[in-house]
Amino acid sequence: MSISTTATQAIDPAAQTRARELSSLIKERAVAEGFEMVGIVPAGPLHDARGQLEEWLARGYHATMQWMARDPEMRTDPRKLFPPARSVIVVAKNYYTPSKHTEDPTTGKVSRYAWGDDYHDVVGSGLRSLLASIKTEAPEAEGKVCVDIQPMMDKAWAARAGLGWVGKHTNLITHEYGSWVFIGELLLNLDLEYDNQRIEDHCGSCTLCIDSCPTQAITEPYVVDANKCISYATIELREPEIPIQIGENLEGWIYGCDICQDVCPWNRFEQVTGDDRFQPREGTPNLNLAGTLELTPETYAARFRGSAMKRAKLSGLQRNAQTLRNQARTNSSTSR
Repeated sequence: MSISTTATQAIDPAAQTRARELSSLIKERAVAEGFEMVGIVPAGPLHDARGQLEEWLARGYHATMQWMARDPEMRTDPRKLFPPARSVIVVAKNYYTPSKHTEDPTTGKVSRYAWGDDYHDVVGSGLRSLLASIKTEAPEAEGKVCVDIQPMMDKAWAARAGLGWVGKHTNLITHEYGSWVFIGELLLNLDLEYDNQRIEDHCGSCTLCIDSCPTQAITEPYVVDANKCISYATIELREPEIPIQIGENLEGWIYGCDICQDVCPWNRFEQVTGDDRFQPREGTPNLNLAGTLELTPETYAARFRGSAMKRAKLSGLQRNAQTLRNQARTNSSTSR
């Protein structure tokens, strides 16, 4: 891993040496925990990201996700979340597996990130183990683990730490793994040696993600309107019905959507993950529609224990399955 660094702002040479050594050790142990990429940056406000967030919220592009609008300052400044924070350790974990979806109309496609074990658990456990390891070297260390649930702008922090750039589809893109990575942060109360290398945007003139979105959810480069997004509708939306303009254009997706990532040229460089926890569970990459509609609260809880698919809840999954089944019937009748 080649990352340029700048020294911390500590004046004491001994403190600088200690920060350098500890930073190197942290990166080594992060890799040992299974994270393919790691960067360290100072904890401070993300001014540009805050402006972009506030504009996105003002447009109403967060749809019903009201938690996104709560305290933008906390979401863009880790010191509001964890006041002792001095450093942000940002990690990325490759989750790509080579399995493929089928186009069987009796099934629904599941987004790749949810094929295996819940990434909150996998990334979170790795970061907690990393924090424990840091404490053995620096007993004064205190930290907070963040994996998506906490109000952190994960992709912005990953870009700040030099792991990649945020693409026109708003996902992080890395040279090494494309966009098939999970991101997590460890906020730490220690001054460290910081990475200053940023990866420039390599999307260029490509608009494949924008052109391929069946609901035109990418309203302009780097901007997604959740109101039009298949992933939002099939995972976050709690209404009993999926909006017609999305429901008629699901293209077989029952949970999430990978279209904008599947067409991205940078995902030609994907590498198969070495973590078996991300291998497809039973029922993925495609989920049987009839079986989904027959689930009870008890069988649902057992079937999706330890899976990110719990996020949609039973009512959401069954709504999605029924929408796909209805669409398949409509398509069948019109083709006769």
